[in-house]
Amino acid sequence: MFSRNTIAAVLGTVFLAASAGVCAQAPTGYPADYAKTIESAKKEGKLVIYSATDAKAAESLIKDFSALYPGIKVEYNDMNSTEIYSRFISEVAAGGATADLLWSSAMDLQVKLVSDGYGLTYKSAETAAVPAWANWKDAAYGTTYEPAVFVYNKRLVPANEVPATHADFAKLITTKLDKYKDKVTTYDIEKSGVGFMFITQDSRENQQFWNFAKALGAANVRVQSSTGTMLERLSSGENLLGYNILGSYALVRAKKDPSIGVVIPKDYTLVLSRVMFINKSAKNVNAAKLWLDYTLSKRGQTVIANDAQLYAIRNDVKGETTSADLLKQHGASLKPLPVSPMLLQYLDQSKRLAFLKQWKEAVSKK
Repeated sequence: MFSRNTIAAVLGTVFLAASAGVCAQAPTGYPADYAKTIESAKKEGKLVIYSATDAKAAESLIKDFSALYPGIKVEYNDMNSTEIYSRFISEVAAGGATADLLWSSAMDLQVKLVSDGYGLTYKSAETAAVPAWANWKDAAYGTTYEPAVFVYNKRLVPANEVPATHADFAKLITTKLDKYKDKVTTYDIEKSGVGFMFITQDSRENQQFWNFAKALGAANVRVQSSTGTMLERLSSGENLLGYNILGSYALVRAKKDPSIGVVIPKDYTLVLSRVMFINKSAKNVNAAKLWLDYTLSKRGQTVIANDAQLYAIRNDVKGETTSADLLKQHGASLKPLPVSPMLLQYLDQSKRLAFLKQWKEAVSKK
């Protein structure tokens, strides 16, 4: 079963009269007719979001959006990335109520939905501030800049063993098998959309990928569908090394957990961007436009960086949890995954099954 937390931000109507004049105005630099979008969104009065971003991380965004646009109730549904896809598809097929806007870390599944015609073409007023690789056809937008990292237990993995590259990682678990067997963890790629995307993109980037997979198999890698579960087991020492962990969550955890160490690989680091799109048949389409524009705005991106700590994609946002800071520190090793049909290769059913079969054979218990 997938876990789901649903939170709703209901904005106080007591401020509506005082705020009406402010809310009807377009933000600075926006087209003058944007005021009509705002008024229409207020009449809709609601926004339904399906998201794979933890409700706790999104809470600050909802609160700030609420301050900007009183009168719009945000219904935020937090679920697993694969559930977002399957639930949306089934609800659309049944002709029932569904999300106005989808926001997910499973970039490939998001691009597939847009490619299949479910996304609204909408040129955001913030488009120019988003990297070209993070915008596909003004329909699917990347919103964050999150590295895939190695995680290790700082109490039990000495500094001289901490791997700096993928080759180092494979060598370590191969040469110290007695120590690391049953102690390495990564995503269950059959259950985790993010995990599957990371590992298939690894296979494109790493020329030694299948040898790497066999090294994981020799170590009897433990798989999980949840980033949180992996971080808990790494912190406790049940596992010692984590592979392809979502860096935004790991780096936040490392700041408060002295047992958690994080490595941004020096040879290459895949970078994920949570993809957002508006449902072409959205009931509350104007409210969805406001949310997308807000998320891409400098104000929204500053909240993403400093409060949600998901790493802002805009290069004009300052702070530790930003693309600008990561690029300054790690430069050319960062490999952003483009929001494009390139991600769809392994979503073809025959290719997906063939990849999973080869992966299972490589990592199966020896």
